[in-house]
Amino acid sequence: KDGAVVGIFSERDVIHALNNGGVAALEGPVAQAMTAPAITVGPSDSVLGALSLMTRRRIRHLPVVADDRLVGFVSIGDLVKHRMDRIEADAAAMRDYIQSA
Repeated sequence: KDGAVVGIFSERDVIHALNNGGVAALEGPVAQAMTAPAITVGPSDSVLGALSLMTRRRIRHLPVVADDRLVGFVSIGDLVKHRMDRIEADAAAMRDYIQSA
């Protein structure tokens, strides 16, 4: 609405809509089936914070919102990959430090 994120529509919402309204629910507007308000993060929120939020809320995708506008979208896969890359980089730095000592 006016560029603001008002909800999110996921596979889980489709399943709930089908369960509650049958196939006819697929003819209705997305607004009737979406999860609202959307659970969001900001661009400066931490990766660990976003992962924690996803785990607590049992969701796999988060809109990234700044100044009430959608600026991106992250998936749990994106965040886990980022975290794994950091862990691998830290491990490599530690090995280099130990070998140079």
